[in-house]
Amino acid sequence: MILLAITPGLGFDRGRWAEVLRAGVDGFLIREKQMEARALLDAAAWCQDTAPHVALWVAGRLDVAFAAGCGLHAPEAHPDVDPDLVPLSRPLHEEGQWTARRDVDQLLVSPIFPSPGKGAPWGNERLRRFLDSLPLEGPRLLALGGVDPSNATQLRHARLDGLAAIRPFWEGDPRRAVAAFRASVAG
Repeated sequence: MILLAITPGLGFDRGRWAEVLRAGVDGFLIREKQMEARALLDAAAWCQDTAPHVALWVAGRLDVAFAAGCGLHAPEAHPDVDPDLVPLSRPLHEEGQWTARRDVDQLLVSPIFPSPGKGAPWGNERLRRFLDSLPLEGPRLLALGGVDPSNATQLRHARLDGLAAIRPFWEGDPRRAVAAFRASVAG
């Protein structure tokens, strides 16, 4: 199971970012809309030096992803990007988006559970129906939105590759969050 930590949008905090990067996460998505390109590129390079084994993604900045040699998470309003240019991640908010986005590397299916400001949640039943309808091949699928160790056990499915979250990794001890996530899905 892949665990993707998403930065909370509070700026580059080396100490806190290092804690999360070294907590046992498999991926790290820098989602810092307020950062200028140079600062974002410097932060991405620092992340790669600090945790070279963690897959790195940058939200919304193709130039930075390309320069850093990492993946791009293209948010909903982002222009289309050739999936052969950089590793590409996209959100998936509705089942109908599957056809247009099935050729990317990663899809963040969201929101699964209630999450502040993110609209109506999918819920477990809708997610399962969607996952059951998919081919075994295709992009890595991660559940996002209100996902935490207490509800992660509901999300076990052969076609779901992992979980993405913000709050569990940043509000408290990220190592405990990683351990709790892994225990809940292994259970």
